[in-house]
Amino acid sequence: MAVWLLPGQGAQAPGMGLGVWGDVEARAVFEAGSDVLGIDLVRLASSAQRPEVDDAFNAQALTMATTLACGTLLLRRGMRPSAVVGFSLGQIGALALSGMLSAEEAFELLKVRAGAMSDACREHPGAMLAVMGMELRDVQDIVDDSARGSVLVVANHNCPGQLVVSGSLGAIARCEEQVKLRKRKAVRLNTAGAFHSPLMHDAALQVAAACERMSFCEPQFPVICNTDAQPLSVGEAAKRLSLQVESPVLFEESVRSLLEGGEHDFVEVGFGKVLSGLMKRIDRTATCCRVDSLEAASAYFSACEEGE
Repeated sequence: MAVWLLPGQGAQAPGMGLGVWGDVEARAVFEAGSDVLGIDLVRLASSAQRPEVDDAFNAQALTMATTLACGTLLLRRGMRPSAVVGFSLGQIGALALSGMLSAEEAFELLKVRAGAMSDACREHPGAMLAVMGMELRDVQDIVDDSARGSVLVVANHNCPGQLVVSGSLGAIARCEEQVKLRKRKAVRLNTAGAFHSPLMHDAALQVAAACERMSFCEPQFPVICNTDAQPLSVGEAAKRLSLQVESPVLFEESVRSLLEGGEHDFVEVGFGKVLSGLMKRIDRTATCCRVDSLEAASAYFSACEEGE
Protein backbone atom coordinates (compact mmCIF):
# COMPACT_ATOMS: atom_id res chain seq x y z
CA MET A 1 0.00 0.00 0.00
CA ALA A 2 1.07 3.57 -0.62
CA VAL A 3 -0.02 7.08 0.26
CA TRP A 4 -1.88 8.82 -2.55
CA LEU A 5 -1.07 12.49 -3.18
CA LEU A 6 -3.79 14.46 -4.99
CA PRO A 7 -2.72 17.69 -6.74
CA GLY A 8 -4.31 21.10 -6.40
CA GLN A 9 -4.89 23.99 -8.73
CA GLY A 10 -1.86 25.50 -10.44
CA ALA A 11 -0.55 22.55 -12.45
CA GLN A 12 -3.41 22.68 -14.96
CA ALA A 13 -2.67 22.73 -18.69
CA PRO A 14 -4.56 22.29 -21.97
CA GLY A 15 -5.22 18.63 -22.72
CA MET A 16 -5.10 17.48 -19.11
CA GLY A 17 -6.96 14.25 -18.52
CA LEU A 18 -6.83 13.04 -22.12
CA GLY A 19 -4.45 10.26 -21.13
CA VAL A 20 -7.25 8.34 -19.38
CA TRP A 21 -9.97 8.75 -21.96
CA GLY A 22 -9.33 5.32 -23.41
CA ASP A 23 -11.07 3.95 -20.31
CA VAL A 24 -14.86 4.24 -20.39
CA GLU A 25 -15.31 4.66 -16.63
CA ALA A 26 -12.54 7.23 -16.37
CA ARG A 27 -14.02 9.31 -19.17
CA ALA A 28 -17.43 9.00 -17.51
CA VAL A 29 -16.04 10.98 -14.58
CA PHE A 30 -15.66 14.00 -16.88
CA GLU A 31 -19.18 13.54 -18.17
CA ALA A 32 -20.60 13.26 -14.65
CA GLY A 33 -18.72 16.37 -13.62
CA SER A 34 -20.09 18.22 -16.63
CA ASP A 35 -23.65 17.36 -15.61
CA VAL A 36 -23.19 18.60 -12.05
CA LEU A 37 -21.11 21.69 -12.83
CA GLY A 38 -23.02 22.81 -15.90
CA ILE A 39 -19.88 23.15 -18.03
CA ASP A 40 -18.49 20.93 -20.78
CA LEU A 41 -15.43 19.32 -19.20
CA VAL A 42 -14.96 17.08 -22.23
CA ARG A 43 -14.59 20.13 -24.48
CA LEU A 44 -12.39 21.97 -21.97
CA ALA A 45 -10.05 19.01 -21.69
CA SER A 46 -9.88 18.31 -25.41
CA SER A 47 -9.78 21.74 -27.04
CA ALA A 48 -9.67 24.67 -24.58
CA GLN A 49 -6.61 26.93 -24.72
CA ARG A 50 -4.53 28.23 -21.81
CA PRO A 51 -6.60 31.32 -20.82
CA GLU A 52 -9.81 29.29 -20.56
CA VAL A 53 -8.11 26.42 -18.73
CA ASP A 54 -6.54 28.86 -16.26
CA ASP A 55 -9.90 30.34 -15.27
CA ALA A 56 -10.26 29.67 -11.52
CA PHE A 57 -13.48 27.66 -11.92
CA ASN A 58 -12.38 25.68 -14.98
CA ALA A 59 -8.95 24.89 -13.55
CA GLN A 60 -10.43 23.43 -10.37
CA ALA A 61 -13.04 21.43 -12.28
CA LEU A 62 -10.53 19.94 -14.72
CA THR A 63 -8.01 19.19 -12.00
CA MET A 64 -10.51 17.31 -9.86
CA ALA A 65 -12.04 15.43 -12.79
CA THR A 66 -8.58 14.24 -13.83
CA THR A 67 -7.73 13.18 -10.28
CA LEU A 68 -11.00 11.27 -9.83
CA ALA A 69 -10.58 9.59 -13.20
CA CYS A 70 -7.05 8.43 -12.35
CA GLY A 71 -8.14 7.35 -8.88
CA THR A 72 -11.01 5.40 -10.41
CA LEU A 73 -8.53 3.38 -12.47
CA LEU A 74 -6.66 2.41 -9.29
CA LEU A 75 -9.71 1.64 -7.15
CA ARG A 76 -11.26 -0.53 -9.83
CA ARG A 77 -8.16 -2.71 -9.83
CA GLY A 78 -8.45 -3.19 -6.08
CA MET A 79 -5.74 -0.69 -5.17
CA ARG A 80 -6.28 1.08 -1.84
CA PRO A 81 -4.06 3.76 -0.32
CA SER A 82 -2.82 3.62 3.26
CA ALA A 83 -3.82 7.30 3.43
CA VAL A 84 -4.55 10.15 1.03
CA VAL A 85 -3.25 13.72 1.11
CA GLY A 86 -5.09 16.18 -1.09
CA PHE A 87 -3.23 19.43 -1.73
CA SER A 88 -5.79 22.23 -1.34
CA LEU A 89 -8.36 21.40 -4.06
CA GLY A 90 -7.10 17.82 -3.93
CA GLN A 91 -8.83 17.51 -0.58
CA ILE A 92 -12.20 17.56 -2.34
CA GLY A 93 -11.12 14.73 -4.62
CA ALA A 94 -9.96 12.82 -1.55
CA LEU A 95 -13.49 13.00 -0.14
CA ALA A 96 -14.85 11.20 -3.20
CA LEU A 97 -12.11 8.59 -3.55
CA SER A 98 -12.33 7.73 0.18
CA GLY A 99 -16.12 7.44 0.12
CA MET A 100 -16.77 10.37 2.46
CA LEU A 101 -18.86 11.86 -0.37
CA SER A 102 -20.07 10.45 -3.67
CA ALA A 103 -18.41 11.76 -6.83
CA GLU A 104 -21.54 13.78 -7.58
CA GLU A 105 -21.56 15.31 -4.09
CA ALA A 106 -17.87 16.14 -4.39
CA PHE A 107 -18.53 17.94 -7.68
CA GLU A 108 -21.40 19.81 -6.00
CA LEU A 109 -19.02 20.93 -3.26
CA LEU A 110 -16.45 21.86 -5.88
CA LYS A 111 -19.07 23.93 -7.67
CA VAL A 112 -19.71 25.98 -4.55
CA ARG A 113 -16.02 26.22 -3.64
CA ALA A 114 -14.78 27.16 -7.11
CA GLY A 115 -17.58 29.64 -7.70
CA ALA A 116 -17.09 31.27 -4.32
CA MET A 117 -13.34 31.50 -4.80
CA SER A 118 -13.78 32.98 -8.28
CA ASP A 119 -16.07 35.64 -6.80
CA ALA A 120 -13.55 36.33 -4.04
CA CYS A 121 -10.79 36.73 -6.62
CA ARG A 122 -12.80 39.39 -8.45
CA GLU A 123 -13.87 41.21 -5.28
CA HIS A 124 -10.48 41.03 -3.54
CA PRO A 125 -7.70 40.94 -6.16
CA GLY A 126 -4.59 39.16 -5.00
CA ALA A 127 -1.81 36.80 -5.99
CA MET A 128 0.43 34.03 -4.73
CA LEU A 129 4.22 34.01 -4.71
CA ALA A 130 6.49 30.98 -4.33
CA VAL A 131 9.64 31.76 -2.35
CA MET A 132 12.63 29.46 -2.73
CA GLY A 133 15.73 28.98 -0.63
CA MET A 134 14.50 30.56 2.59
CA GLU A 135 13.45 29.29 6.01
CA LEU A 136 9.96 29.89 7.36
CA ARG A 137 11.10 32.38 10.01
CA ASP A 138 12.89 34.50 7.38
CA VAL A 139 9.92 34.47 5.01
CA GLN A 140 7.63 35.38 7.91
CA ASP A 141 9.86 38.37 8.69
CA ILE A 142 9.52 39.58 5.09
CA VAL A 143 5.76 39.03 5.19
CA ASP A 144 5.44 41.03 8.40
CA ASP A 145 7.51 43.86 6.92
CA SER A 146 5.76 43.86 3.53
CA ALA A 147 2.13 43.67 4.65
CA ARG A 148 1.83 47.32 5.79
CA GLY A 149 -1.79 46.91 6.73
CA SER A 150 -2.70 44.75 3.74
CA VAL A 151 -3.40 41.02 3.71
CA LEU A 152 -0.23 38.96 3.35
CA VAL A 153 0.35 35.49 4.83
CA VAL A 154 2.48 32.39 4.40
CA ALA A 155 -0.09 30.19 2.67
CA ASN A 156 1.61 26.94 1.61
CA HIS A 157 4.25 24.92 3.47
CA ASN A 158 5.38 22.94 0.44
CA CYS A 159 8.80 21.53 1.28
CA PRO A 160 12.16 22.60 2.73
CA GLY A 161 13.21 25.78 0.98
CA GLN A 162 9.86 26.36 -0.75
CA LEU A 163 7.05 28.36 0.80
CA VAL A 164 4.18 30.22 -0.82
CA VAL A 165 2.99 33.67 0.22
CA SER A 166 -0.54 34.85 -0.53
CA GLY A 167 -2.12 38.28 -0.29
CA SER A 168 -3.12 41.57 -1.89
CA LEU A 169 -1.38 42.67 -5.07
CA GLY A 170 0.56 45.52 -3.52
CA ALA A 171 1.77 43.46 -0.61
CA ILE A 172 2.82 40.62 -2.90
CA ALA A 173 4.81 43.07 -5.03
CA ARG A 174 6.63 44.40 -1.96
CA CYS A 175 7.30 40.87 -0.75
CA GLU A 176 8.66 39.84 -4.15
CA GLU A 177 11.02 42.82 -4.16
CA GLN A 178 12.29 42.03 -0.67
CA VAL A 179 12.94 38.39 -1.54
CA LYS A 180 14.91 39.34 -4.63
CA LEU A 181 16.91 41.92 -2.67
CA ARG A 182 18.04 39.01 -0.50
CA LYS A 183 19.22 37.21 -3.64
CA ARG A 184 16.55 34.52 -3.37
CA LYS A 185 14.13 33.29 -6.03
CA ALA A 186 10.48 34.38 -6.09
CA VAL A 187 7.98 33.15 -8.69
CA ARG A 188 4.37 34.25 -9.19
CA LEU A 189 2.05 31.24 -9.24
CA ASN A 190 -0.48 30.53 -11.96
CA THR A 191 -3.52 31.18 -9.77
CA ALA A 192 -6.41 33.61 -10.15
CA GLY A 193 -6.08 35.12 -6.69
CA ALA A 194 -4.83 34.98 -3.13
CA PHE A 195 -5.94 31.49 -2.13
CA HIS A 196 -5.50 30.27 1.43
CA SER A 197 -5.50 33.78 2.81
CA PRO A 198 -8.06 35.96 4.63
CA LEU A 199 -9.04 37.38 1.22
CA MET A 200 -10.92 34.08 0.79
CA HIS A 201 -13.01 34.52 3.96
CA ASP A 202 -16.31 35.09 2.11
CA ALA A 203 -15.64 31.96 0.05
CA ALA A 204 -14.94 29.98 3.23
CA LEU A 205 -18.34 30.98 4.60
CA GLN A 206 -20.07 29.71 1.47
CA VAL A 207 -18.17 26.42 1.65
CA ALA A 208 -19.15 26.07 5.30
CA ALA A 209 -22.82 26.50 4.41
CA ALA A 210 -22.58 23.91 1.62
CA CYS A 211 -20.81 21.40 3.88
CA GLU A 212 -23.47 21.76 6.56
CA ARG A 213 -26.06 20.56 4.04
CA MET A 214 -24.08 17.42 3.23
CA SER A 215 -23.94 14.05 4.97
CA PHE A 216 -20.37 12.81 5.23
CA CYS A 217 -19.64 9.08 5.51
CA GLU A 218 -16.78 7.41 7.32
CA PRO A 219 -13.74 7.30 5.02
CA GLN A 220 -12.52 3.94 3.74
CA PHE A 221 -8.96 5.14 4.42
CA PRO A 222 -7.49 8.13 6.27
CA VAL A 223 -7.86 11.54 4.61
CA ILE A 224 -5.16 13.85 5.95
CA CYS A 225 -6.45 17.40 6.37
CA ASN A 226 -4.42 20.36 5.12
CA THR A 227 -5.19 22.57 8.10
CA ASP A 228 -3.51 20.48 10.81
CA ALA A 229 -1.91 17.46 9.09
CA GLN A 230 -4.28 15.12 10.93
CA PRO A 231 -6.93 12.65 9.68
CA LEU A 232 -10.23 14.27 8.77
CA SER A 233 -13.13 13.07 10.92
CA VAL A 234 -16.78 13.03 9.89
CA GLY A 235 -17.85 15.20 12.81
CA GLU A 236 -15.38 17.97 11.95
CA ALA A 237 -15.51 17.70 8.16
CA ALA A 238 -17.72 20.74 7.52
CA LYS A 239 -15.72 23.05 9.80
CA ARG A 240 -12.29 21.96 8.61
CA LEU A 241 -13.12 21.93 4.90
CA SER A 242 -14.35 25.51 5.08
CA LEU A 243 -11.38 26.59 7.20
CA GLN A 244 -9.08 25.05 4.61
CA VAL A 245 -10.13 27.66 2.02
CA GLU A 246 -8.56 30.53 3.98
CA SER A 247 -5.90 28.66 5.99
CA PRO A 248 -2.35 27.55 5.12
CA VAL A 249 -1.82 24.23 3.35
CA LEU A 250 0.45 22.17 5.60
CA PHE A 251 1.65 19.76 2.94
CA GLU A 252 5.17 19.25 4.28
CA GLU A 253 3.86 18.66 7.79
CA SER A 254 1.31 16.16 6.45
CA VAL A 255 3.95 14.17 4.61
CA ARG A 256 6.38 14.22 7.53
CA SER A 257 3.67 12.95 9.86
CA LEU A 258 3.09 9.99 7.54
CA LEU A 259 6.81 9.34 7.16
CA GLU A 260 7.17 9.29 10.94
CA GLY A 261 4.31 6.80 11.04
CA GLY A 262 6.24 4.40 8.82
CA GLU A 263 4.99 5.31 5.34
CA HIS A 264 7.60 5.20 2.60
CA ASP A 265 5.77 4.77 -0.71
CA PHE A 266 3.80 7.60 -2.33
CA VAL A 267 1.83 7.94 -5.58
CA GLU A 268 0.80 11.24 -7.18
CA VAL A 269 -2.67 10.57 -8.58
CA GLY A 270 -3.75 13.09 -11.21
CA PHE A 271 -2.26 15.57 -13.63
CA GLY A 272 1.20 17.07 -13.28
CA LYS A 273 4.29 16.33 -11.23
CA VAL A 274 4.31 19.14 -8.67
CA LEU A 275 3.78 16.93 -5.63
CA SER A 276 6.31 14.36 -6.82
CA GLY A 277 8.83 17.17 -7.00
CA LEU A 278 8.00 18.34 -3.49
CA MET A 279 8.40 14.79 -2.18
CA LYS A 280 12.00 14.69 -3.44
CA ARG A 281 12.72 17.80 -1.38
CA ILE A 282 11.01 16.47 1.74
CA ASP A 283 12.58 12.99 1.79
CA ARG A 284 14.74 11.63 -1.01
CA THR A 285 14.63 8.13 0.45
CA ALA A 286 10.86 7.87 -0.06
CA THR A 287 9.60 6.43 -3.34
CA CYS A 288 7.12 8.45 -5.39
CA CYS A 289 5.62 7.60 -8.77
CA ARG A 290 2.86 9.19 -10.82
CA VAL A 291 -0.42 7.87 -12.22
CA ASP A 292 -1.77 10.36 -14.75
CA SER A 293 -2.67 8.14 -17.71
CA LEU A 294 -3.70 4.62 -18.68
CA GLU A 295 -0.09 3.79 -19.49
CA ALA A 296 1.12 5.04 -16.10
CA ALA A 297 -1.64 3.13 -14.33
CA SER A 298 -0.71 -0.10 -16.14
CA ALA A 299 2.95 0.38 -15.24
CA TYR A 300 2.02 0.95 -11.61
CA PHE A 301 -0.18 -2.16 -11.52
CA SER A 302 2.66 -4.25 -12.95
CA ALA A 303 5.16 -2.85 -10.46
CA CYS A 304 2.81 -3.63 -7.57
CA GLU A 305 2.24 -7.18 -8.78
CA GLU A 306 5.97 -7.78 -9.13
CA GLY A 307 6.50 -6.47 -5.60
CA GLU A 308 4.02 -8.89 -4.05
